[in-house]
Amino acid sequence: MEEVKDKKIILFDGVCNLCNSSITFVIKHDPKDLFRYAPLQSDIGKSLMEKHQIDPKETDSIILIDQEKAYTKSSAALHIARSLSGGYPLLAIFLIIPAFLRNLVYDFIAKNRYKWYGKKESCMIPTPELKAKFLG
Repeated sequence: MEEVKDKKIILFDGVCNLCNSSITFVIKHDPKDLFRYAPLQSDIGKSLMEKHQIDPKETDSIILIDQEKAYTKSSAALHIARSLSGGYPLLAIFLIIPAFLRNLVYDFIAKNRYKWYGKKESCMIPTPELKAKFLG
């Protein structure tokens, strides 16, 4: 993990179509190459969740690890948006809303993501060009 010391790590549900599309979106809007990625289902994903004492039953969609601090759910999404190109950093203003309120919306989407967007049989396999951005 030494090679990602200065990178932010996004853990995502590797079998979720919405999550995979979101990772593709982040990659396209990350011109500074700030992020690295790993499925929650991977050994690295499981190890990082354990290290940060995150219960996979409570958070099963997106986690951001930034300088040894872990963000989950809507906080993760908004902190990710803060680092993207374009107008997306403006979304960070929603961090002023208490997390329990933001997470009501987030949890509703997360609960229905397989029904609305579908599910893969296995984790996403990155193209050779993107493989260096994925851990594990």
